[in-house]
Amino acid sequence: MGGLVIILLSLLIDRWCGEPPLRLHPVVWMGRYLQWMGIRLPDRAPPTAFLLGSILWLSGAIVVAGLYGVAQALAARLSPWLYVVIASILLKPLLALRMLLDEVRSVERALGRGLEDGRERLAHIVSRDTAQLDESEVRESALESLAENLSDSVIAPLFWFALLGLPGAAVYRFANTADAMWGYRGRWEWAGKFAARADDVLNWIPARLTALALLLAGTRRLHTLRNLPREASRTSSPNSGWPMGALALSLAVKLRKPRVYTLNPECASPTRADTVAALEQAQIAAWGLAALLGACMIVLGRLVHA
Repeated sequence: MGGLVIILLSLLIDRWCGEPPLRLHPVVWMGRYLQWMGIRLPDRAPPTAFLLGSILWLSGAIVVAGLYGVAQALAARLSPWLYVVIASILLKPLLALRMLLDEVRSVERALGRGLEDGRERLAHIVSRDTAQLDESEVRESALESLAENLSDSVIAPLFWFALLGLPGAAVYRFANTADAMWGYRGRWEWAGKFAARADDVLNWIPARLTALALLLAGTRRLHTLRNLPREASRTSSPNSGWPMGALALSLAVKLRKPRVYTLNPECASPTRADTVAALEQAQIAAWGLAALLGACMIVLGRLVHA
């Protein structure tokens, strides 16, 4: 029961309080480590860059796992309910549902003020160039970010917490941060290759769970499920296409990355009403999967102690 309560309480803390200050945010600390260690990393020869990138990734992951493992062990010595509260507080910075929803809402509100405002606001949450996007493409990009980050920033940390406790969630968040900072082609091709592949592996199951949850949270369910693998395969990523494709199918809209891919291309572009529906679906999917993962922890705990 404790795991379920920790998961749900962490989501409630997220909803009530949002993100902790930057100086106290563990994901910010992870980012600073990666930034500092990666200053000259991509300038090395490819074999050296790959080796050093792998070693630095593993070193950071070991430190993160160790710190959270110690914190979990110390908290476990306290009373059960105090442990639940402390574990929930420690888990919360590793997920970011409220921030994700707020950012997508902000893009939609900015679009209401004008296209330039929408483009500027979108640039806060996507890495692509937003300067030439039209209104439909701005909205589509925001919805793609909602779907992808629902998996990356909410479901995946909860999945790894359910499987491996706080160390699992923390290592996943480190891996996802490393991929966001190092996992690029071009200059970072070799230095960030290990980080990119690690993120792919750790996100494989969460991405597909998120996709199923988004379909179940929408109104178009079973008849769209058979089309999901086709839509997911339109992107080069082994994972991000699944939640994005699921959202496109469930809303019956197309989602595009200009000159790269179009998901559900036979449908129209999303409207403001589709953004509202997508935000509601994302919340239902997040809370539903959180409850399911917590229930799985209860079942597994009973099986272990049977």
